[in-house]
Amino acid sequence: MNRLRRADGVTLSYQVHNPEGAGIPMLLSHGFGATSGMWDPNVAALSADRPVLVWDQRGHGSSDAPANSDHYGEDVSVADMTAILDEVGFDRAVLCGMSLGGYLSLSFHAAHPERVAGLIMVDTGPGYRNDEARDKWNDWVQWYAGEIEKGDGPPGATAEYKQAVHEHPEALPLAARTTLTQRDARVIKSLGGIAVPSVVIVGSLDTEYLVAADYMQRHIPQSHKVVIEDAGHAANMDQPDVFNTAVRELLERL
Repeated sequence: MNRLRRADGVTLSYQVHNPEGAGIPMLLSHGFGATSGMWDPNVAALSADRPVLVWDQRGHGSSDAPANSDHYGEDVSVADMTAILDEVGFDRAVLCGMSLGGYLSLSFHAAHPERVAGLIMVDTGPGYRNDEARDKWNDWVQWYAGEIEKGDGPPGATAEYKQAVHEHPEALPLAARTTLTQRDARVIKSLGGIAVPSVVIVGSLDTEYLVAADYMQRHIPQSHKVVIEDAGHAANMDQPDVFNTAVRELLERL
């Protein structure tokens, strides 16, 4: 893994596969509690003809885990994504994100649409228009962080969480409370303005996100939805061949 030191002193880990590839680059962003290793079943297929950039978010994997809550959050994560793309010289990229990584990819597009060539949202959601629903989500985040603090891992941990090895696991509750917490409806309201080819991928067993997948497919103009059978919250890991085929079909449209 390569290392990038940010202006606030936090160092991020990242890796570029096939850096000399001629196709439009991809940036893969993992879900909360996971690491860039969750993309191991997919990198070879996706990087066959293009550079593929993977990274560990703050508090995850081999990246630093600051103790100050000001060094986490949605805006900070989007700035990290921008910095890594700048570091490797990618002006535009296809963004592919799973769960939290999918939401951050949508947030990145809302902030920097000119730098996004395509979007792939995996087992994720766009946030909430309704304040009450958002407050309910944020209450769940606080409970979830508390469960992690107990030391046994969160209940119902799925494949991407189970594969993760973190240098600073003690930072995960803080990362949850800051990065998973949502503040407004900016991202969900931006869906109609997405003007790049997009695909929404969801596992058929990921019942918590089936409705969100439908919503995104309806509201993102150039999008289509792929439901992967016999796959849960980490569809890319549960059914990698089907996932890789669906992603490559989007890449061939660009």
